[in-house]
Amino acid sequence: MSNSSSITQFLLLPFTDTRELQLLHFWLFLGIYLAALLGNGLIITTIVWDQHLHTPMYFFLLILALLDLGSISTIVPKSMANSLWYSRVISYAGCAAQVFFVFFLLGAECFLLTIMSYDRYVAICKPLHYGALLGSRACVHMAAAAWATGFLSALLHTANTFSLPLCKGNALGQFFCEIPQILKLSCSHSYLRELGLIVFSLLISFGCSVFIVVSYVQILRAVLRIPSEQGRHKAFSTCLPHLAVVSLFVSTGSFAYLKPPSISSPSLDLVVSVLYSVVPPAVNPLIYSMRNRKLKESIRKGISWLFVDADKLSMTLQK
Repeated sequence: MSNSSSITQFLLLPFTDTRELQLLHFWLFLGIYLAALLGNGLIITTIVWDQHLHTPMYFFLLILALLDLGSISTIVPKSMANSLWYSRVISYAGCAAQVFFVFFLLGAECFLLTIMSYDRYVAICKPLHYGALLGSRACVHMAAAAWATGFLSALLHTANTFSLPLCKGNALGQFFCEIPQILKLSCSHSYLRELGLIVFSLLISFGCSVFIVVSYVQILRAVLRIPSEQGRHKAFSTCLPHLAVVSLFVSTGSFAYLKPPSISSPSLDLVVSVLYSVVPPAVNPLIYSMRNRKLKESIRKGISWLFVDADKLSMTLQK
């Protein structure tokens, strides 16, 4: 029997025991990680560089890209390193840090997605009041509230989880440190306190989801009244990708933390965790950049400017 005071490291669940497949997992996650870095990095750089994108919608998109970069960097590099070096080990402090940052960044993202739905609602349903309701100060306050809420939630969950006595070994049934897997190692009924916190957090997430759905119902009603087919297409192309991201993120995240033990299995847990923790940060840039004409044009201008500037520098050096 061991307890939390004697545990100095945890053992993560490998994707496979076959060396060749572990290397395949490494290269697959490397491709996903590089795509997320490139996509989110392009969004951040373009929004900061282009003065025409300094509006509330793109400000929130910038924050979303930062959160996505942080969340995928918290999970994927460690999993890649373990596969490459044929290891399962993560230190106790590293596990606690991973739990904190996952809850912090994903929690803040949940609230940010709610704010972004409100932004789209005001832009489409109350365009004349957009400047008054979503001024620069209001946007900063809302973004700060999302960050602060995620931080407080992460602090409570991390402190509560890692204060529990652990006596059922140190092997986790997940490729990163996930709270439900840590609770399985507890030998005290105190874990019910953390379960209560998880349920409370998921109820808040459910409330955010209800707010998002209500916002989009209002948006759809307004869009259907737009006489221009081009206007309807523009509104749908902006809002539907956002709704798809929210649905994937909230549904898979809730399922990962609320699924009954009777249907839990290592393969199912892996798939669900990848869907809510790895896929959204990688596909968000693709969804927003490919469906947003203004952002695509700014990215193209930025890339063209870099090439032109590089050519000028090369010609200057040749002279």
